[in-house]
Parts: sequence; C-alpha cells; structure tokens
Amino acid sequence: MAAAHLINCPCIETEKALVGLLEKDSSEQAVLIAKRKAVDTLARLECLDAIPAIGQCLYSRDAYLVENAAWALRQLGCPSKKLHDQMISLLNDSSQNRRILIQSLAGLNVVQALDSISRFRQDSSPGVRGAAISAATALSGEASGLDVLAEHLLLPNQMDRQCAVQDIIDAKADSLMPDVLKAPVSPVFRMRALRLLFPTNQLEKPSKQVIGWVDLVIQDDPFHLELVHQYDQDPEVKFLVSELFNPDFSRCYLALRALLAQPAECLFPVLHDAWEREAHNDYGAHYFFVRLFGLKPSWDASARDWIIPLLVDAVTNPRPQFLKSCHAAVLSLAALEPRVLLELLPGLFNGCARVGWEVRYTIAVVLPLLKSVDHSGVSHQFNQRLLADPDGYVSCRSGLSIDGPS
Repeated sequence: MAAAHLINCPCIETEKALVGLLEKDSSEQAVLIAKRKAVDTLARLECLDAIPAIGQCLYSRDAYLVENAAWALRQLGCPSKKLHDQMISLLNDSSQNRRILIQSLAGLNVVQALDSISRFRQDSSPGVRGAAISAATALSGEASGLDVLAEHLLLPNQMDRQCAVQDIIDAKADSLMPDVLKAPVSPVFRMRALRLLFPTNQLEKPSKQVIGWVDLVIQDDPFHLELVHQYDQDPEVKFLVSELFNPDFSRCYLALRALLAQPAECLFPVLHDAWEREAHNDYGAHYFFVRLFGLKPSWDASARDWIIPLLVDAVTNPRPQFLKSCHAAVLSLAALEPRVLLELLPGLFNGCARVGWEVRYTIAVVLPLLKSVDHSGVSHQFNQRLLADPDGYVSCRSGLSIDGPS
C-alpha cells in the first residue's frame, strides 16, 4: 500500500525510497509484493534513473515481478541491449508471462527479437498468439495474419477478446476498426481503440466516417454488436435482469436485447427491485440499467417518476467507476425527458473540468433533440461552446449537430 500510495508523492525522495526497496535482498513474500508495486510506481513516475534497478528484477525468480519489470521498462523506453536480450531469453521460459514480454519487446522496437517472437504466432494461448502477430507486424511492417486478430474479437473468453482489441491497437491495424466496433466487449475498449488508432486535435479534424464510428460506440446499440452467446429458449425476466450483472459483456448485451422485447409493465418491477438491492452500486450493471432506461421509451408515468431522478444522479455522479454511465444517462434523459437535460446543462458546464469529453460529445449528439423543447436558446449557446471545444472529436461533432445527428 505504501509503494502504491507514493505515486501521489512525486519527488526525488520517493524515487530513492522505491529504488532502495528494489535493491533490498529479501525472499519475504511481503517484500516481493511491495517490489512489484514499486516497479509499477517508478514507471508511472517516469523515473529513468530507476531503469538499472528495474532491469535487475528481470532476473528474479518471482514471475510476477519479472512481468511488472518488463512492462515498466517498456513504459520508460529502456535502451539497454543487455536487458533486451534478457527479455528475449525469458521467452524460452514457459513460467513467464510471454504476452507481456512480447508486448514490451515490440513497444521498445527491439527488432532483433522478431525471430524469437515469430515462433509464438501459432501459440495455443490466444493472448500470446495475438501479441506475437501484433508485435511481428509492428517490428517488420508486414501485416500478414491480422485476420486472426479479427477472429480473436469473437472468442468465447472475454479476456481474450479484450486482449485482441489491444493487439489491434499495438499493430496499428486501423483497417480492423469496423471489426472492433462490433466486438462484444465494454464500450471503453472500443472507444480506446478509436481514440488511439484515429487520434485527433483541433488542427486535424476526424473524418465523417470516424465521427460516425464514435457515434456508434457512444450510442452502444446492442443490436449492432456481434455476440458470442445465444439463448436456447426464452428466459424469464428475472434471469435476464440478473445477466446485466455478468462480467462477460456478450452475455450482458444478449440480455439487454431480450429485455427490450419485454413489456415495460412486466419489466419495471424487476428492474426496480434489482436496482434497489444492488445495481445502484454495481458499476457494470449500473451502466446497462441506465442505457436500458433510455432505449425503452414506453415506461408509464409512475416508472418515469422513479427513473428520471436516477438518470439525473447518473449524469452528475462524481465516482470514477461510474463515469461510463454519465454519457449513457445523457442519452437516456434526452430520449425520455429532454427538458430535464436542458435544465442540467448550465450546472454541468459550471464545473466543466469534471465533464469528460464523452459527456460533452454526447451532449453534441443530442442537442438537436433538445432544440425541440428549447425556448430560450440554451441549446444554441451550448452548441457554440462545444464548437470551440479543445477535443477535436467534440468540436467536429458539434459542427455536425447544427444540422442534426449523422
């Protein structure tokens, strides 16, 4: 905990203390665990002077410390050929995290590792196989095998699907973005791929195609995704609602599709009960509940009276783990009660440092809906504000919002 907390104390004393810990010769489990976190913290502090001490961790018998050291050396841009050679050598050890080693070697542009990495292009582990294909592409410039990364996006295991998204990013395989957009993973992963494969700023505006892709991820229509699960028979509503808590997003999206076909009057009591019991504090389910509220417009008046305050709270919720729900709540409020969202805008932008780019982007998306209930010009005022937004995605989308959604 101390090694982790020192990320909040960036100074030379912190760096010396953490390096001193790495140089401590001890086989105690508590010390080994602290060393793992110390390596991570030093990398995040961008402490280049720590490279030799971190490099020595590559020779540890603790595979987790080796893994963290390889990751940290990549973050710090380690130039040492000796340490590069050690990472290449570690690829022969099946007890090591070969995925991380391959990613680190590729990230450091260690071209001499290409032959060693290429041996794993047919590995039985999808994570290792995908990393090797991605790394070989990055180091050689040859894009053969990228179709395998697209196939990995639909593997049964969600972790493998998430790894595939990262492999596509590392390979800079922007041609696979349409495949990523349909992958049944968290929208956070799909958006991360978009932002890294198609970076932008105020000077270089994204194309209309890219903006259309961002819209797809923001709106997160479950029917746009290619799912890896299916139901053998129609499940009961209680089961479907419980599936919104599942850690596998393919199962969550499958349940969301089925729930949208259910009558609102049958659905609401189950949602209400599940929300009060646990969904309000489960950040994964919270997102799907908030999105479901807006995708189904047929709630009766009493249901809306309960739903709208929850959406208002979700828009303004400061807890970091619930940030994904903020833009979803903007979409749902715009669909159910645009006047309420319009009234929220001034307060939101008064604390604009807290309003993330995705929320600002989503506001740009829904502004045409707000215009229909706006009698004071508030929507035009905020459209002008968003046109000058420092985020290139937001300012470009605001320009499109003048004429309505794309």
